[in-house]
Amino acid sequence: MRIHFVLALFLLAVAVAVGQTPGTFTPAPNMITPRAFHTATLLLDGRVLIAGGEGEANSGASAELYDPATGTFTATGPMTVARSGHTATLLPSGKVLIAGGGTNVLGDETTASAELYDPATGTFTATGPMTVAHSGGHAALLNTGKVLIAGGGAWQDANAAASADLYDPATGTFTATGNMHEPSCDSATLLPNGKVLITRSFIQGPGTTVRHAEVYDSSTGTFAFTGDTAYYHNGPTATLLTNGKVLIAGGDTGVGDGNSAAAELYDPATGTFAATSPMTQARENHAATLLPDGTALLTGGHYVWYGASAEIYDTAHAAFDYIPGMPTPREWHTATLLNDGRALIAGGQDFTVSWAGLATAELYTPTVLVGAPALFSLSGDGKGPGAI
Repeated sequence: MRIHFVLALFLLAVAVAVGQTPGTFTPAPNMITPRAFHTATLLLDGRVLIAGGEGEANSGASAELYDPATGTFTATGPMTVARSGHTATLLPSGKVLIAGGGTNVLGDETTASAELYDPATGTFTATGPMTVAHSGGHAALLNTGKVLIAGGGAWQDANAAASADLYDPATGTFTATGNMHEPSCDSATLLPNGKVLITRSFIQGPGTTVRHAEVYDSSTGTFAFTGDTAYYHNGPTATLLTNGKVLIAGGDTGVGDGNSAAAELYDPATGTFAATSPMTQARENHAATLLPDGTALLTGGHYVWYGASAEIYDTAHAAFDYIPGMPTPREWHTATLLNDGRALIAGGQDFTVSWAGLATAELYTPTVLVGAPALFSLSGDGKGPGAI
């Protein structure tokens, strides 16, 4: 405990030394390439892999690395296939699985291809492919070490939205697993019990909305209903909190250009949803990041007549607090928790100006800067038993 306390004070001192005020946003250097609908993955060495997306003619295959130690972006890759709306999952080996996505400028040519990024060499190599093409799907690393890819519509295959794949890093292959009961997938969240919560909301017909949720059980390879969400909100964020519940917030109301401020909590112990305090701002296409202190940071998103904004969900008080000072309006961006407790906000689109991809990035420093939990080996050589 003493070591952790000293480390937290040291990190806070470092933050003050470099001129960042806790609890605020500060601009970061621009990315090399403007991009939206991309992915950002924290690597084991603390750098962030940013891959693909829409922005420029060649942005879909490009990739870059953000190094918190230097505060700079450098090129890596490129990917073997241009893609946006894909998934990116850090594997136990330290490699990153990139799967699916749209392969053209509009993102409507969906691919079943997949590849692996090796941080040691800075290169991508093909793996897979998936059994069906997925774009806009969601991925969850299971306790077994396999990766679940769920949902994601494919213009070429009407059944792809309800399908799911399992990737086995040991064999480098995908196999089909049980289909979801309903098409589409808004989120896929690994629960403390090892199951995966799948949420979805969609309009089934005039005046008819569906807000079903189900859980995936890797031991049986099947999906089972777990009740309806408390609200209809298509495309919300889903964040696993430190108390084991899942915060589901925002999304599209399904009425015109409507954005939802609704938020709710899923309790795995009871398999039920319950409303919690609404957000301070209705938003969709935003990002959510769990901070080390147990709060959840929600940034940006699309909302009518509003500029850049962010807010914090306080689990202890079950309420949202507005955070002023976010520099740039953005949606379809990424928000990545760094090892020092800050969050990197990168790319996206500024709908107040145009639909072009952004190259800008910024850092959010929490009020109390606490390093993120990390896994270390007891022996110190990266092998054998681990400890948090």
